[in-house]
Amino acid sequence: MQIGLFLGSPTDLDRTVAQVRDARDAGFATAWLAQIFNTDALTVLAVVGREVDGIGLGTGVVPTYPRHPMMLAGQALTVQAASGNRLTLGIGLSHQVVIEGMWGYSFDKPARHMREYLSALLPMLRGEAVNVQGETLKAVGQVAVDGVTAPPVLLAALAPVMLKLAGAVADGTVTWMTGPATVASHIVPSITAAAAEAGKPAPTVAVGLPVCVTDDAGAARSRAATEFAVYGQLPSYRAMLDREGAGGPADVAIVGDADTVRAQVRALAETGATELVASPYGSPAEVARTVEVLAGLLGTV
Repeated sequence: MQIGLFLGSPTDLDRTVAQVRDARDAGFATAWLAQIFNTDALTVLAVVGREVDGIGLGTGVVPTYPRHPMMLAGQALTVQAASGNRLTLGIGLSHQVVIEGMWGYSFDKPARHMREYLSALLPMLRGEAVNVQGETLKAVGQVAVDGVTAPPVLLAALAPVMLKLAGAVADGTVTWMTGPATVASHIVPSITAAAAEAGKPAPTVAVGLPVCVTDDAGAARSRAATEFAVYGQLPSYRAMLDREGAGGPADVAIVGDADTVRAQVRALAETGATELVASPYGSPAEVARTVEVLAGLLGTV
């Protein structure tokens, strides 16, 4: 299992470049950015890709509804050109409260939307012409960017239908706030079976979790309960927390002293996860210690 760092949704471009360079120098496999409500993740990764070599770059994740697949294909291939083909494109549905309440789109048929979206996006990333006349979208045309390859596409998938799409159609999944027992019993078996049935290689299973190396685990979990509270309320994450038997995000965070965190990361590797996308949190000292401990695990899990 490889380990990458999740840098959130940064607003300071110079600081992000420095963070990715530090992650590269420490040996981490990847650096991931979220697409939320500030900087555009793919634009930032294009800049980072020109400034910092030697590390994979990922989005976790870009919502599909506000970006037509032709536009997203053009953006992703531009990042490939800027970075030397180091992008992993994580995409997802987002959440009904965002799609309908903030953006005004219908969230009536999310699985159909994603199926039709992938049917347009994936061939366009390969430079192929498409003619998709779907129920939820129309895409006719082609995107051409010289000297690039199609990035792997990971689908934020938790429910069975989405996991099947992630394994059978996309290249895997990137999860968030999904605990190790659920990864082992639900995520990995479902997506692996879908890939095998479709005759595809074993899928990527990138597992995003908060991580804190600390001398005060109770305080760190209390902080996680506050900082990540929203993820205990959104239905898709709530369903995974319930499956895990977790009261909230604090219960799935990887927290403890160095030995405890090392043990939890090694246990996650045994679930079949192919990557830990670690989101260090806590005080500045705790974040620095967390990164140090995770770097010490590289190549050993």
